[in-house]
Amino acid sequence: MTQTAAGPPYPIRPIGPDEFDSFQLVDQHGFNAGPMTDGDRRLVLSRFEFDRSLAAFDGGTPVGIAGAYSFRLSVPGSELLPAAGVTWVSVLPTYRRRGVLSSIMRRQLEDVRGRGEPLAVLWASEAAIYSRFGYGRASWELGFTFRRGEGALAATVGPDRGLVLRLADPSAALPELAKVYGSVLPSRPGLFVRNEAWWQRIIHDPPEDRHGASPVRCLLAEDQSGPRGYALYSARELPDGEAFLPDAALTVRELMAVDPAASAALWTDLLSRDLVSEFRAWRRPVDDPLLYQLADGRRARPQLADALWVRITDIPGALAGRRYSASVDVVIEVRDDILPANAGRWRLTTAAGAGDDGRGLGASCVRVTSAADLVLDVTQLGAAYLGGTRLGTLAEAGLVTERRPGAVRQLSAAMSWDPAPWCPAVF
Repeated sequence: MTQTAAGPPYPIRPIGPDEFDSFQLVDQHGFNAGPMTDGDRRLVLSRFEFDRSLAAFDGGTPVGIAGAYSFRLSVPGSELLPAAGVTWVSVLPTYRRRGVLSSIMRRQLEDVRGRGEPLAVLWASEAAIYSRFGYGRASWELGFTFRRGEGALAATVGPDRGLVLRLADPSAALPELAKVYGSVLPSRPGLFVRNEAWWQRIIHDPPEDRHGASPVRCLLAEDQSGPRGYALYSARELPDGEAFLPDAALTVRELMAVDPAASAALWTDLLSRDLVSEFRAWRRPVDDPLLYQLADGRRARPQLADALWVRITDIPGALAGRRYSASVDVVIEVRDDILPANAGRWRLTTAAGAGDDGRGLGASCVRVTSAADLVLDVTQLGAAYLGGTRLGTLAEAGLVTERRPGAVRQLSAAMSWDPAPWCPAVF
C-alpha cells in the first residue's frame, strides 16, 4: 500500500483493550524486547490510557504505534501545566521508511493540541528522530560513578543533628516518599505529578528483573516534623571479584531531598557503605548539589546525557504558562511545519512594573504583525522552554537568527531558570 494525498499510508486510530497484546507486540519488535510478565502487564495497564493510544493498521494488524500519558508537568515558576507524556513509539521493522512514524506523530500532536495541552514531552530512544517533529532537548542529566572511599563530603558540610536516617520498606514508605516528592515538585521544572499507579511503577522490583541484585531498598532522612529526603537503591556483587575483598556495586535509583542537609545525610550514608567497591547514581540533575558538597567533585566522574525533550503545541499557552527570570519584551517569529497555528510572530512581554514574587515574572504572549526580533524553529523554542538549554547557545549553533541586536541575550536570560529542569523517571 502506498501513501496518497488523501491521508496517511495506513489508517490510524486508538486501540481497544482486546487489541493491547498486538499493540505491545509492535513495541517488542521495535525495541528488541521480550514478552511482558503477568505482573509487568498489570502494572502497565494500570497507567495505560487507551483513548490516548494510536496505532496504524495494515488490515487488522498494528504496524506502528504511539501512546501518551496525561501529565501535570512542573514548569518554571512553580506552575503546573497539562502535558502529554509521549511513549510507546515504535514501528515494525518491516514497515520502516513508509511514512508510518511521521503520520502517527503528526496525528498525535494534533490530538495533544486538541486536548488543550500546550506541551508534549518524551524521552528519545534515538536522538536523531524527534527534532523532525518539533521536539527539542530541554533537560539534561548526569550519571555518577564513585570508587570505594571517594565519596567523602567536604568538611564545610556540617551534619544536621536533628536528622535521623531510617531504613524502610519501599511499599510501606510510599506516603513519606510522596510527601518529599510533592515538596520538591513545584520548584523543579521537569517533574510530573505522580499518582498511585506511577508510584507503584517507581518501586516496581520483580525478582526476574534484578539480575542478581538485592531488592530495592529505601533510606529515609527525617526529623520530628517528618520526612525530608529519601533514597531508593539496590546492590549486587560484581562478577569476577577477588576472594574476601569488598566487590559489590550499589546503585542509587532515585534520591530526592527537600534541603541540602537531608541530601548530604543521605549521600554520606550511601557512599560510605561497607563491602561496596563501586557506587553508581544515574539520572541526576545537572546542578546536583552533591557535586559541590563533595570533598573532591571530580571523583563523581559525571557523564552528561540528554533527558526530557519538549514539544510546544500551543505557543501562547506554553509561553504565558511559565514564569521568567528577567524582564523581556521581544517579538518571536516561529516556524512550525506540523502545527500551522503555532507559526507566525508572537510578542512575549512581562507585565510592566511587575515585581518578582519569588516565582519569577509572569508574561503575556499574543500574535502580532510587527517585525520579528528573532527567528527560530519550534524545536529550538521547545529546547529552551524549561530553562535548561540556553537560547544563546542555540543561537551560537546557528539555530536562532537575531534580527534586533540584544534580543537573543534578553530572551535567553529570561527563559533560563534555577534550579535546572530534571526528570528522574523514564516513561
